[in-house]
Amino acid sequence: MNYSKSELWQRFQKYSSEFPELGLAVDLSRMTFPDGFLQSMQPQLRQALAAMAKLEKGAIANPDENRMVGHYWLRNPALAPSAEIRNEIQETLAAIKQFAAQVHSGSVHGSNGPFKNVLLIGIGGSALGPQLVASALGQPGRDKMTLFSFDNTDPDGMDKVLAQIGAGLGQTLTLVISKSGTTPETRNGMIEAEAAYSRAGLDFPAHAVAVTMAASLLDKHAAGKNWLNRFPMWDWVGGRTSELSAVGLLPAALQGFDIDSMLAGARACDEVTRSKNIRTNPAAQLAVMWFYSGNGKGKKNMVILPYKDRLELFSKYLQQLVMESLGKRLDLNGKVVHQGITVLGNKGSTDQHSYIQQLRDGLDNFFVTFVEVLRDRSGPAVMVGEKTTSGDYLTGFMLGTREALFESGRQSVTLTIANVSPFSVGVLIALFERVVGLYASMINVNAYHQPGVQAGKEAGKIILNLQKETLKFLESNPDGGAASEIAKAIGSNDEAETVFWICEHLVANPERGVRKAPGPTRFRAVYQFRRK
Repeated sequence: MNYSKSELWQRFQKYSSEFPELGLAVDLSRMTFPDGFLQSMQPQLRQALAAMAKLEKGAIANPDENRMVGHYWLRNPALAPSAEIRNEIQETLAAIKQFAAQVHSGSVHGSNGPFKNVLLIGIGGSALGPQLVASALGQPGRDKMTLFSFDNTDPDGMDKVLAQIGAGLGQTLTLVISKSGTTPETRNGMIEAEAAYSRAGLDFPAHAVAVTMAASLLDKHAAGKNWLNRFPMWDWVGGRTSELSAVGLLPAALQGFDIDSMLAGARACDEVTRSKNIRTNPAAQLAVMWFYSGNGKGKKNMVILPYKDRLELFSKYLQQLVMESLGKRLDLNGKVVHQGITVLGNKGSTDQHSYIQQLRDGLDNFFVTFVEVLRDRSGPAVMVGEKTTSGDYLTGFMLGTREALFESGRQSVTLTIANVSPFSVGVLIALFERVVGLYASMINVNAYHQPGVQAGKEAGKIILNLQKETLKFLESNPDGGAASEIAKAIGSNDEAETVFWICEHLVANPERGVRKAPGPTRFRAVYQFRRK
């Protein structure tokens, strides 16, 4: 659809909205929906808002788990459906502030002096949210503490982080975050951290804090070992919506960020996004654009392009929030639908030198969400050309890319925020949480469970059990065997390929004691256990 410059200006005035109380503007003008489309979506929006209102009042979101969804209560405890929940939220926030103050004053300290670092051990939402906030709000050299993280079960990755911390381990506070207390990656990270502290001659419990559900295995372990502190998680807060719980607020407070302002931004966004009018509801506008772009089927990917280094991790954060919430095989009626929206992206203008070429001239299988930040920097401007700053270039590249894509028939939404601050980060977190919830209702899927994630975890347990059986066989059979022979011997004849992968990994790590003798083909190689 071709528009003249004059027509685009008119369209911009018609479909661009400002929300001064949020420091936010939303521009839909580069999405080529026809006049009347927004109005036609009002009935679906009303239904989605009604479903959202029930959730906020404590309706059961996951019948299979009998679980409520209450991340909205975290920034406005008055909405909580019971006095008990309301008090727990308020008491936890007060405890977070008190503990952070004790750490900053030095009354709670490490073996080698005041805590200077935070080592966060978590995965998924337990890491992505805190990492986003640290990247967005951090001021190296000025933050009260520096954040490091174990966010995977990769030994080499953990070694790299420990090397960065170095001799500062005795002044490092470790946060172990797992809602269930049984997350394998987090448990492994905890054990690796315990070993690192032990090698350094340090008492791990004197440097450790747990964030988990009451009475979980982690909670019991931390209590039994007399860890420094424990903070609660609740079954009504999902991992991907947990940033404004102790999961995110504790590390943010320790780093010295204004967590009250983050909560205020989220609370203000929640209030605005309850509006029943698409024109006055930024979350509704985005949800409707997601629906329009993919025809309610997720047929187009969403490319997130924040033009700000501080928001570089925003796309990574949204990948989990959007894809884990919307990527569902079944709808609420049990019908197979295979829904979802694929989220891609990094940052501008870096990506103008990588995948913008394909976005403009390649497959038209996406829409872009640009994120513009008006304030360039906190310090004075530096002129890099005649009356031109580096920030001017950044804005110019964003507007130029937006136009170049549109001229090529590619569509986009543009979000503009005044600056990157605790308040605006709270706004962005709450905005996309609400968009996901509204869109999920529009396409009739449950945004608040993740059966596919659980299936992957269960499959991983099967593999690890198969590895134990493989090692047991090799240790008791000196002649060893090829992958197919081992699989048959341990009663898993159909798992020869998996046994092959397991053995190759064991051979590549000599300390595991497995060696390989070449065979007529790589698949007939013989694996043996080498006695030490």
